[in-house]
Amino acid sequence: MGVFSIFTKELAIDLGTANTVILHNDKVVVDEPSIIAVERHTHNVMAVGKHALMMHGKTHDNIQTIRPLKDGVIADFQSTELMLREFIKMAGTRNYFFPPALKMVICIPSGITEVEERAVRDSAEQSGAKAVRMIHEPMAAAIGIGIDVLDSSGNMIIDIGGGTCEIAVIALGGIVCSKSIKVAGDEFNYDIIDYMRKKYNIAIGESMSEKIKINVGAAIEELDNAPEPYEALGRDLLEGIPKAVKVTYRDIAIALDRSICKIETAVINTLECTPPELAADIYRNGIYMAGGGSLLRGLDKRISSKTKREVHVAEDPLKAVARGTAIALNNFDKFPFLIE
Repeated sequence: MGVFSIFTKELAIDLGTANTVILHNDKVVVDEPSIIAVERHTHNVMAVGKHALMMHGKTHDNIQTIRPLKDGVIADFQSTELMLREFIKMAGTRNYFFPPALKMVICIPSGITEVEERAVRDSAEQSGAKAVRMIHEPMAAAIGIGIDVLDSSGNMIIDIGGGTCEIAVIALGGIVCSKSIKVAGDEFNYDIIDYMRKKYNIAIGESMSEKIKINVGAAIEELDNAPEPYEALGRDLLEGIPKAVKVTYRDIAIALDRSICKIETAVINTLECTPPELAADIYRNGIYMAGGGSLLRGLDKRISSKTKREVHVAEDPLKAVARGTAIALNNFDKFPFLIE
């Protein structure tokens, strides 16, 4: 560490649609939902992260909850800046007599446009960053899993987050071919809400659909270790009264089938555009999965049967991208693929 390290704070940020994870000195200092609650007229921040999520769907006219990122990119610039500022405070910058200069590496989707990339950079700079680099999510996921991305051997990564599913073939420190689709955790939640309305005549909220996905979410209709049915709570659409129904993992496998088919198609399309030499490497190495979506029961088996290759799910897939971003931060000026 240099003589000025006391005046500099280095942060690795996985700014996700569903969750934001911040690491400092390779330790997770912030792991919060990407949501902010503000006063509707003054735009004063009332809560961020878990506290704001508890308000989501329950607010009155004076409070507004906002999820400022949609499909992996910034949808509300002002709210993102406010949220990022609060998260950076949580990371411990307010304990300094003089606020330190912030040095950041932020991960971004591989399918992002220049305008969207600029919005991320501007949000970081407005939040106090003096030096910002960016890294594509599949690259960060690969590094976080432990793959040597600078090696000539090709590896395929599937990163299923909250807003986007990123599929990429990586070799020699670069993304050779990739596909980014807006089918991920949020889309799964909407599928569950829609299914519950059609099959059980019950209206449920986003928080309840997330709980259903975590407790009985599945990608296939036959599981070895089947979870117990989950009691979903909502409003009866016919009578208008509160209602509870038991939901099984088979229900959710049916509900999510169409979205998972889109992910399978994207994986096959990426394999089709992979150079033959790298395809041979993928044949030997298999396919790696990261992101919260990879925790969906049976999804690895389903993709494995579709591609006829072994699928490895990352250890602690929710933090794989954040871990990779932290490693990139430690190699701030060395990794050639960091975007300035």
